[in-house]
Amino acid sequence: MAFAKNAEQYHEKMFPGYVSKFKETDPEFIERFDNFAFDEVVNQDDLDDRTRMMAILATLLGCQGIDEFKAFLPAALNFGVTPVEAKEIVYQSVAYLGIGRVFPFLKGINEVLEARGVKLPLEGQSTTSMETRLKAGIQAQVDIFGDHMKDFYKSGPEESRHINYWLADNCFGDYYTRRGLDYKQREMITFCFLAAQGGCEPQLISHAKANMGLGNDKAFLIKIISQCLPFIGYPRSLNALRCVNEAAK
Repeated sequence: MAFAKNAEQYHEKMFPGYVSKFKETDPEFIERFDNFAFDEVVNQDDLDDRTRMMAILATLLGCQGIDEFKAFLPAALNFGVTPVEAKEIVYQSVAYLGIGRVFPFLKGINEVLEARGVKLPLEGQSTTSMETRLKAGIQAQVDIFGDHMKDFYKSGPEESRHINYWLADNCFGDYYTRRGLDYKQREMITFCFLAAQGGCEPQLISHAKANMGLGNDKAFLIKIISQCLPFIGYPRSLNALRCVNEAAK
C-alpha cells in the first residue's frame, strides 16, 4: 500500500494511534479512500479543521451514516468541536430529518461522550420558554431570511397554516434560538442536512441564499460541499452545487 504522507498524518491527527482494520481486509480500497479523503480533499482549500468536522457530522446525520458518525465524532472533538456544539448539531437535525432518523444519533452521541468521560446532561442551552418560543422564532426567521418573514407564520391556506406556525415556534423557536452555535453555523449545518439527504432542492436553494445572506458566501459553500463529498458521493454533491449556483443568481 502507498499511503500519502499527508493522508497518514491527517489520519493520525483524527485518530491518534488507531490502525484501521480495513488495511488488512480491504487494503486497496482504504489506500485510495484515505489518500483521496484525507489528502486530496482536505488540501483542496483552506477550510479549517473544526468547521470541516462540524460540516461532516451534519452531513453524516443527513445521509444516515450512523456508524461513520460515531467513528468521526471523536475526531471532531479532537479538532476542537465541543460536546455542546456536537449536541446542538444533533438536536437541530430533528427539525430537518425527523426524530425517526435522528433517534439512533441521539443514542450514539451519548455513547461516545460518556466513553470519553463527559458527564451528561450537558449544561442547558435553551433561551426560550413555551411562552416565548414563537416570538423568538419569528425574530430568528427575520434575522436570517429578512423582514418578509414577520408574518409568515400565519400565512398560507387555512388547512395547512399550522405548519408555517410550527416552522416559527418549533423549527426556529426551539432550535435556532439555542446557545452553542450561532446563526452562521446553524445555517451551515442545515445546508449539510439538506444536501446530504437529497430530494430537498427547493429548501436547499432557500438555505443556500440564507447562508449567503449571513456571510457564508458561494465560495464557502463550495468548500463545504467539497469537504463533504467523500461522505455523500457525487450525485448529491453535484445537486448541492447546482442549488448553490441557483441561489447565487
